[in-house]
Amino acid sequence: MGVFQLGKMTLSSMFGKPETLLYPAETKEPPQGLKGSIKLDPSTCILCGMCMRNCPCSAIRVDKATRTWSINHFMCIQCQYCARTCPKGSLTMLPHYTAPSTKIEEEVVSVPEQEKKAPNSE
Repeated sequence: MGVFQLGKMTLSSMFGKPETLLYPAETKEPPQGLKGSIKLDPSTCILCGMCMRNCPCSAIRVDKATRTWSINHFMCIQCQYCARTCPKGSLTMLPHYTAPSTKIEEEVVSVPEQEKKAPNSE
């Protein structure tokens, strides 16, 4: 039985449509829900550190003293857990593939000071 299945698969591969694309010339649309790289919106980040505490591979660092947020994309496993636990929704997954890299670099983002709202005097 296994020989016939192998023959069927071989013949369909020989005479069928190719499964791969000519990548540089033809690009394929990314599938719905693709987990790409993490992106921070610094205007809404409050530097609470929830993303850092919940990251399973410790790829995120939050430094309140210097008001910086950093991610090591080489260590990130793109599980999206940091984006789901962010209370302000500052982290999002970009819907495209992450480019391969040979350098281990951290992306460091400066987070601006938030304007404090004055309490109502009423």
